[in-house]
Amino acid sequence: MAGSFRTLLLLMFLFLSFGMQAQIENKKKVLIAKNPAEIREEKNIKTLYSLYNNGDEKTAYKKAHSLLKSTKNNRSIACADLLLAYYFNKRSVIDSSIYFTNQALRFNTVVNDSLKNRLFSLGYNILAINYKKKGLLNESKKWHIKGIQVSQKYNEKNLFYTHTHGLAVAYSGLGDYANALKLFKQCLEYKEDEEIVLGSCINIGDIYSELKEYDNANLYYKKGKILCDKSNNYQGKTAILMGLGANYQLQNKNQEALKAYQEAVVIADKYELNQNAIIARGNIGDVYIDLKKYNEAKVILSEALQKAVSFGLLQNQVYLYDELKKIAVAQEDYKNAYSYFGKASKLKDSINKLQKIKEINELEVKYQTAQKQKEIEVLQFENAARKLTLENQEEAIKNMLLQEEISKKTNENTILSFQNASNKKRNEISLLKKDQQLKALEINQQKKTRMFTILGFLIFLIPIIGLLFQYYKRLKAQRLLNIKQVEISSQKIDGILKDQELMLIKASVDGQDKERERISQELHDSIGGNLAAIKLQLNHLADSKFPNIHKISLQLDETYQQVRNLSHTLLPKKFSHNKFSEVLESYLNNISEASRLKITFLTYPKKEINEMDEDIQIETFKVIQELLTNTIKHAKASEIEVQLNLIDNILNVLFEDNGVGFDADNQTKGIGFINLETRINKLNGSFLIDSKLGRGTIANIEIPVEEKAPKSKHNRKGIDLKEQLDELKSSF
Repeated sequence: MAGSFRTLLLLMFLFLSFGMQAQIENKKKVLIAKNPAEIREEKNIKTLYSLYNNGDEKTAYKKAHSLLKSTKNNRSIACADLLLAYYFNKRSVIDSSIYFTNQALRFNTVVNDSLKNRLFSLGYNILAINYKKKGLLNESKKWHIKGIQVSQKYNEKNLFYTHTHGLAVAYSGLGDYANALKLFKQCLEYKEDEEIVLGSCINIGDIYSELKEYDNANLYYKKGKILCDKSNNYQGKTAILMGLGANYQLQNKNQEALKAYQEAVVIADKYELNQNAIIARGNIGDVYIDLKKYNEAKVILSEALQKAVSFGLLQNQVYLYDELKKIAVAQEDYKNAYSYFGKASKLKDSINKLQKIKEINELEVKYQTAQKQKEIEVLQFENAARKLTLENQEEAIKNMLLQEEISKKTNENTILSFQNASNKKRNEISLLKKDQQLKALEINQQKKTRMFTILGFLIFLIPIIGLLFQYYKRLKAQRLLNIKQVEISSQKIDGILKDQELMLIKASVDGQDKERERISQELHDSIGGNLAAIKLQLNHLADSKFPNIHKISLQLDETYQQVRNLSHTLLPKKFSHNKFSEVLESYLNNISEASRLKITFLTYPKKEINEMDEDIQIETFKVIQELLTNTIKHAKASEIEVQLNLIDNILNVLFEDNGVGFDADNQTKGIGFINLETRINKLNGSFLIDSKLGRGTIANIEIPVEEKAPKSKHNRKGIDLKEQLDELKSSF
């Protein structure tokens, strides 16, 4: 009983934070539309979520489907799809919930970044919970991590801790209790949502109980109980008391367990928490059985059974009958034991039957849908058949007319050709068929002649229309020529200015590196060489004449080493001596300082990215360098964000700017864009770019990353990679 209750308790708080998401979405809607139609659609969305949160889920479901058919507003479509995803997730129709969640993410194109970001975070949370239900915990973990990233971007604390709690549950399910405990304890710091804190306390207690650290488990159960007392959450209080009782029962502390279960029964009866009351009584009966107090166990279990029957809780009835059977066997009352066993089996059959009826109903709906589709196909076939019969009737009438003519001819010649009548009829029929074929050929020939005539006329007419259109275009071009020339001149001037700005930035960075290299060389060659020469001269002097000569020599060694270290410190950073993330960040900082661009750089996880293969690091650096160059030359941006994420051996490079953007559908590919595609294809990666005029540009690159193989000392490829990395110095 303790083990089964622990599973129930974990599932109850696993989706605790998810149940609030529909309410959060409803409470935080903001009317951003200006015209009456869009305001009306926003009100419809609010009405949908209000119906759903107030328990009228069926009506909300129907209205959401109706809205999807009638609206063309992407924001309304995304919100309606998200509500349908909630609906199907609650009913464990996982594939449908995943489909509608992906639809919501697809249509989430609202201009307001905070609203778009919030809907992304909610969608990621539903996907994570769906995959958790399917048992794909690693997939669930991936979506929770993405949700944490997007919620951090706009400081959505509630969604951040919701995803953190979900990620902790995924770690717990995977058996990674260390990371799960760390994240659950982080959730305890979020005091604004008592449900998340309470769920974290109970999950931490469950983990410590699994680790057999019973004192720690009881400590967190008691913290959860204090929270329930403050908020008058009696359902949570009964759950925690039953958790404490289960924990005591696992330690064979039956009296303490009995006390906790009895307290849970009192609270559950007082506040009509009927199922909790039945479970708590079953737990008390289980403790009495362990203490061999069979009569007391029988009384409390019978009382629980009576309540379970009155409320129609079939699974609870099965468990209670099994417990009563154990008591009867212990008391050697095999007659009642057999009776209890039969009743439990009958209930199990009823449950299976109900489940089968539900499956049959679902299959019946699918069957009826298939039948309707077949009826439609049959009707279509019948319509086609009717058309064919009409055509056949026309042919039959023609044949009848022909037969009448044949009969007339045969009647005139009956006396002369009675013996050969049958042969003549056959010949006449064949002649008629040939006549029909000849007529059909003539009709086809006439159709072809008409078609060729029409085509010839069109061929003659099209050049005339083309000439007229060209004449119109020339007149229009003549009027717009001066304006276009001014625009072209201004574009050329802007391009020249951008090229000069880019050259100045590169020259500034190159100048800094050359100056640092020159100072380093001067320190190493001039001052270091002089110090070495002074030391050599001092070594030729006799120690007897100059007793402090050894001390001076040591000081010279120390000074020489300091100069040498300083010269190496001043050298520009390279990949071969520094971590990839640090070199890339240094490069971006130099560009930011030289161009007054605000550049944000994020990496996760940094250690694994620094340990990637050097080929991938080089190509990634060049790709980011090309994207940065295009932004400086064309985008007129003031902010740039660069993210590197390595998840499941996939390196995701996200490059975003707030520039003027461009029309991606009508944009021709330049040399820079072709170079980007070539580099990414060389790494077997994928490249997507999303941009609209006035909205900025987002480049999303995914590159598969293999585990790094150990290098050999004589590996020529490693030497070549180092030379390529050194060549990148010219870009700094």
